[in-house]
Amino acid sequence: MSEFDAKAVTWDQDQMKVERAFTVGRAIAEAVPVEGRRILEYGCGTGLLGFVLQPQAGHVTLADTSEGMLGVLREKIAATGAANMAPLRLDLLADPLPEARFDLVCSLMTLHHIPDTAGILRKFHAVLAPDGWVALADLDAENGSFHGPAVTDVHLGFNREVLGCQLSEAGFRDIRFDTVFRITRPVEGTPRIFPVFLALARRG
Repeated sequence: MSEFDAKAVTWDQDQMKVERAFTVGRAIAEAVPVEGRRILEYGCGTGLLGFVLQPQAGHVTLADTSEGMLGVLREKIAATGAANMAPLRLDLLADPLPEARFDLVCSLMTLHHIPDTAGILRKFHAVLAPDGWVALADLDAENGSFHGPAVTDVHLGFNREVLGCQLSEAGFRDIRFDTVFRITRPVEGTPRIFPVFLALARRG
């Protein structure tokens, strides 16, 4: 069982995560075309972001590698009767690309858990339809305080200029960044604010 499998059942009980997904989802919907579009949420967890976009979307595919998260997601889809949502176990860096092409690929706090940033950006480009968008929300560069010293298998956030160059090299254009949320958590007993950016880019 992975760390995320173990956390899946109580994931939605964290009000900050719910608020973060709502805020990011609203920012995405205001910035890029969502109405009637085919959306892939990558690293979806329990689908908090996908459910924000679902009422406007044509169809939302929710992809993750955690069976625990996907199990909770399936229960939520069944409970809400959201017929335009489908869970998918998918690792884009290891599995064949899905046959479908999407108008928008989005993720929330997923990118810093993927070791090969350049590789996953190329995969996002590959699964997008012409002129499709990516909308990637994640942490600005930090010193490791966000996860703490015990967690070593993550990126320590992202430098926006560096990530922008990686998006460009992957074939994206019209790249821009905005701060859309701030996470406050204690670091050595003192509250610290961690900004969350939303990177938007269009398939070139």
